Amino acid sequence: MKITVAGVGYVGLSLAVLLAQKHEVTAITTTEAKAEKLNRFISPIQDDEIERFFREAREDSRILNLHTTTDKASAYSSADLVIIATPTNYDDVNHFFDTSAVEDAIEWTLKVNPNVLMVIKSTIPVGYTESVRAKYGVKNIIFSPEFLRESKALYDNLRPSRIVVGCDDSQKEQGRMFADLLLEGARLEEQRAGQAPQNIPVLLAHLTEAEAIKLFANTYLAVRVSYFNELDTYAQVKGLDTQMIIDGVCMDPRIGDHYNNPSFGYGGYCLPKDTKQLLANYKDVPQTMIEAVVRSNTVRKNFIADQIIGRKPATVGVYRLTMKSNSDNFRASAIQDVMKRIIAGGIPIIIYEPTLENGSEFFGCEVVNDLAAFKERSDVILANRFDADILGDVAEKVYTRDLFRRD
Repeated sequence: MKITVAGVGYVGLSLAVLLAQKHEVTAITTTEAKAEKLNRFISPIQDDEIERFFREAREDSRILNLHTTTDKASAYSSADLVIIATPTNYDDVNHFFDTSAVEDAIEWTLKVNPNVLMVIKSTIPVGYTESVRAKYGVKNIIFSPEFLRESKALYDNLRPSRIVVGCDDSQKEQGRMFADLLLEGARLEEQRAGQAPQNIPVLLAHLTEAEAIKLFANTYLAVRVSYFNELDTYAQVKGLDTQMIIDGVCMDPRIGDHYNNPSFGYGGYCLPKDTKQLLANYKDVPQTMIEAVVRSNTVRKNFIADQIIGRKPATVGVYRLTMKSNSDNFRASAIQDVMKRIIAGGIPIIIYEPTLENGSEFFGCEVVNDLAAFKERSDVILANRFDADILGDVAEKVYTRDLFRRD
């Protein structure tokens, strides 16, 4: 099968690699430099499994039938299936996802290959797929939410917790076909590694319900992050042992001891925008909790900033702008809002961020990637996630809420 994937971020690239094990995949990017890099099997994003697959492809120990291009017309016109995985940033002015890149992919496809099945993998508002089908007068657009972690996108496609496809009753066969493609990609790697087949549940849902599943799932994760962050805030203010409280709370099997590590707030690309979009979808529906979750994240970041400002440091060092360990993506990371509040408090900040050029600036703050100089110049070091190998020798300077040393 010839498959075209629009977008080479975490979602698009991981899907392209997954499917290129068996099928002829063309990925579309907007920049020639990124296309050239990908065609040499060099990943533009940090993801251990993608980098492993690419390394094996370069060494000729793995076949990946993957080509990347900026030529939209040829990529869409030759496809038997189009997967749309373009970014949908949240527009804080209009309180909605910016779906222009999704619609650009749809319009190109309809222009050169109007009958091909299009599967939207981008995160979209509830009700969007039905509305865009009505807008263009077509039925060949379905939706499948992704449930991927930053820097572990291909891993999560190889070991999915579930596969959800949203389609009409008349499209069940096409929905099942797409689910089977995702299952096939995971099974191929199982067979290659000699592993037993996973039990991967598949849900064929209605279009709008599938959209709601995505936003409600991410908002639940945001609720959980916010809950343990507010628990931690209480413990810090009252002088209590946060870890002991969390350990005791999580002994309840209904709660469990997962996804309970405090942080500076939920961040990254998905949770902030998805919670805001779900709140926007509640426009005419009574609610209090969804709005409270969005507000809670702001309160947490203010609290973290106040903790640092209250120490009156001469210089604050920020260790990594990323939210998670082993990640190079710091879009919408919580630390950025904490930094803004500290800067507003009149305290200088320096940043250790190897993905930025040494001596450059970010938010007007100097990037210092000489680690020894960074440690020496920082009175307090902010670290959302603590790296003992790097920060262990200055642990007394470090302010972190990373109690369990994991994401």
